[in-house]
Amino acid sequence: MAPQGLLGSSISLAPLPNKYSLPRTSPAISTLKLVEIEKTHFKGNPGLRLKASMESSWLTEELANNKQNITSGTQSGSDLFNEMKNRFLSFKQHKFLEESEHFQNLAKGQAPKFMVIACGDSRVCPSNILGFQPGEAFVIRNVANLVPPFENGPTETNAALEFAVNSVLVENILVIGHSCCGGIRALMSRQDEVNPSSFIGSWVVVGKNARSSTMAAASNLDFDQQCRHCEKESVNRSLMNLLTYPWIEEKVQKGVLSIHGGYYNFVDCTFEKWTLDYEESVSRKGSDMYCLKNREFWA
Repeated sequence: MAPQGLLGSSISLAPLPNKYSLPRTSPAISTLKLVEIEKTHFKGNPGLRLKASMESSWLTEELANNKQNITSGTQSGSDLFNEMKNRFLSFKQHKFLEESEHFQNLAKGQAPKFMVIACGDSRVCPSNILGFQPGEAFVIRNVANLVPPFENGPTETNAALEFAVNSVLVENILVIGHSCCGGIRALMSRQDEVNPSSFIGSWVVVGKNARSSTMAAASNLDFDQQCRHCEKESVNRSLMNLLTYPWIEEKVQKGVLSIHGGYYNFVDCTFEKWTLDYEESVSRKGSDMYCLKNREFWA
């Protein structure tokens, strides 16, 4: 529609030359350029000139607001890193400098007693929950805290296992499951055919035995209860998968390495811990069964 003058007459305007076109994403509008447009095209019609001036003023204000919003978002990100910086400096002052001898020793090497395999979920940080201090636990985290069997081939999880067991010489492996695990829900929800384009689907299939045994034992329960069952069952299946690594089973058999499971319920803040009974589990290996001992409930 052609712009209307003050007296209601219709005025047809030729398109503006390219040198006056205004980019949509431009952060600001040059006042000089607006004045030049006004003089060139609206000289003979004061009403149209007034309307153009009002519209350009509105556009300038809108772009200025957009720029302010973008700046506010950047400041928000900056605030997050400022908070992180303050936490780091607090750690340095109250931990690193006060225990400088301990950290100097860590600089020479590590000798943790534990390797922990936990979920990558932001709500279940093992060091925060169990109070591990620097140098006390070699930690690997993945989706749903799964341990793939030896025959599946290399992953970052079994690469970490190889290093922790054979080089660092940890004495305990602790696999920790947790409540409301999205990875386990993905496992329990998956179809028989895995979508090759889904990284998550291709990974959680590692827990297929836990899913099968859960469906067999808890088919009469609702989906949430089945997931809760599988969250613990998948831990135990991972403990058995650990024994498929020859160098792990050898150390467990010699008694220099123990394998443990754990379950953290962050809804009511409780923790369950148990140990794989190697001798009993091996004796039932053919039946795909496992035996546990030293069960504890911390509340």
